[in-house]
Amino acid sequence: MIYLGAEIDTKPTQEMAQEAEKGLRWREEYNRGGTLVGVARANQLRRRDELSIRTIKRMKAYFDRHAVDLEAPKNRDPEAAGYPGAGLIAWLLWGGDSGKAWADRKVSEIRRIEEE
Repeated sequence: MIYLGAEIDTKPTQEMAQEAEKGLRWREEYNRGGTLVGVARANQLRRRDELSIRTIKRMKAYFDRHAVDLEAPKNRDPEAAGYPGAGLIAWLLWGGDSGKAWADRKVSEIRRIEEE
């Protein structure tokens, strides 16, 4: 994608696609986790659609707000009651840890371009 004259790769990674797919499977299996927006995001990631700059910024904001959710045992410990928790499933719908790292990198790249 060309953004403010700079080329930015906005295609999600294969790892993000796999995490989103896992989130969709778990959401169906456990009947919890995520919103309709999260499901829509997971489908975009699973298909590896090019994402808009706005969507990438929204992804970073989501991860920044919801990182705390992963502190609950049911969201981090496979032996805990209620694993996988709704917070973990929702996290996966947005691309999981790889999605967070990717969104952080992309937003840094976008901010550098915006500042130039």
